[in-house]
Amino acid sequence: MKRLIIVVLLVGIAAIAGVVRSHTKAGGSLLDVKVFDSQQSTGSARDEIRKSFELSPDARVEVKGINGTVKVETSESQIAEIHIERKANSPEAFSQRQIIIENSPTSLTIRSEKGNTGLFGWFSRSNSSEQVTLRLPRKISFIAGGVNGSVLIGEVDGPVDIHGVNGKVEVAQAKGEAQFKGINGNVMVALTQIDHDRVNLKGINGNIELRLNQGINASLEAKGMNGRVISDLPDFFLEKAKHGKYRAQIGNGGNTISASGINGNIRLTRSLTASVPVEQLKSKS
Repeated sequence: MKRLIIVVLLVGIAAIAGVVRSHTKAGGSLLDVKVFDSQQSTGSARDEIRKSFELSPDARVEVKGINGTVKVETSESQIAEIHIERKANSPEAFSQRQIIIENSPTSLTIRSEKGNTGLFGWFSRSNSSEQVTLRLPRKISFIAGGVNGSVLIGEVDGPVDIHGVNGKVEVAQAKGEAQFKGINGNVMVALTQIDHDRVNLKGINGNIELRLNQGINASLEAKGMNGRVISDLPDFFLEKAKHGKYRAQIGNGGNTISASGINGNIRLTRSLTASVPVEQLKSKS
């Protein structure tokens, strides 16, 4: 009996030590980010993270592993501003799931990381979510992956790469390259320029709206589609439409827009003439 009591006491001490270690790690991993306005009510907790710094032109920005919405606003300023609001069903959940921010003049990475919670984590079912709002310079490249929520991006004078998103994706402007893979939601992107066959749409469960800038010449290659290709463009020439495969020319043809494994429609329109929202396309198919 005494041996059993001793074992129970040791397990309890180990659990408490694990929680203490996890809080220590969380407090030192945010790279000078201040966490403030922590609130706790019955069964809920809230924290905020704010940070600002300067980014150089053509900086690389990556956001990954976020459980919530990612919203990006852009401007001509070189100052990057980060605002992350975290919510959980208990304060302990914040130590189980940390948000890591790594930045330099040429790059910014925001990612989640599983915390060290000790034995307490095995018995806890706490969950946390994040709402990420970024104000960034326009001249950047932007990458987002592993997001369980919508990704909404303003005008970017650079390429975008969005993958592994469980929610809608909207990009007000991308330039040069655009990659969208593994999206469970509708996709809307406006393109001012297409470079080197680098517009790729793959594994998307939703409707797609491509808003092309005036004067863009391109070729469209689509296969494995469970939907239609619809165009509002006056210079759109459909060459093939059979068994889920489409081939078309836009203007004089040129760099390729490739699509595969699409469960929805693809609509092509000019940036300033789009009249039908992405959400209405599925009802018309």
